[in-house]
Amino acid sequence: MTDLTGRRAIVSGAAQGIGLAIAKRLVAGGAVVAIADVNGAGAKAAAADLGNGCIGIACDVRSTADVMAAVAAAVHAFGGLDLLVNNAGIEICKPAMDVTDEEFTRILDINVVGTYRFTKAAVPVLAQAGGAAIVNMASAAGTSGGPLLSAYCASKGAVVRYTESVAIELREAGIRVNAVCPGIIATDMADRLVAPIEAISPIPFDDLIEMKQGRFGTPDDVAEMVAFLASGDAQFINGSHYLVDGGLTANLF
Repeated sequence: MTDLTGRRAIVSGAAQGIGLAIAKRLVAGGAVVAIADVNGAGAKAAAADLGNGCIGIACDVRSTADVMAAVAAAVHAFGGLDLLVNNAGIEICKPAMDVTDEEFTRILDINVVGTYRFTKAAVPVLAQAGGAAIVNMASAAGTSGGPLLSAYCASKGAVVRYTESVAIELREAGIRVNAVCPGIIATDMADRLVAPIEAISPIPFDDLIEMKQGRFGTPDDVAEMVAFLASGDAQFINGSHYLVDGGLTANLF
């Protein structure tokens, strides 16, 4: 198992789904985690279940004040930070011409600007740690387009490019920045894709997944990649994005 002993992490959007799986994997590797989520009660409950000194923090990534307070709370609890995982995100699945200004702006504010806010707030603390890392949650949808996902694809593509740019700037501060790009993962988000995708596809959603990526991914599949990128084993990996998609984006037919 990837050794993360002594690592102090904050994971956004970690009260459930992929974020919670990441938090569990980090703790299993020896890290202590601050779970930041807009669902404050869920974040605190998840932290209590994890134990090991983990904490839960109510945090809306659309609020700079919330993000600053979350970083401060993690630093107060742990004495510093070695790892930031920008996982908080939302999706929208509808025809591009039906997406409203409010919907497009909201998805960008959470998925892209939320990543920026947490990064900006955490970097001064991460720079003090030496050998720190940031892992941003992008998506396979950020590397290629897909029907009904224009706003989501735009947001996750932006996360990939932001990751590359910030990685160059933060290298001298001893902070590595990478992104993970999951395929279709068995979460509530995937469940919400079923009806709109089946409305435009002659193939049932489950069969489509089997054809394109072999099976549904699991949150643990994603968490393993995050743990690796957070560890010393990845010390020469910077500014990259990693597909965890079972071959989804490589499958042309």
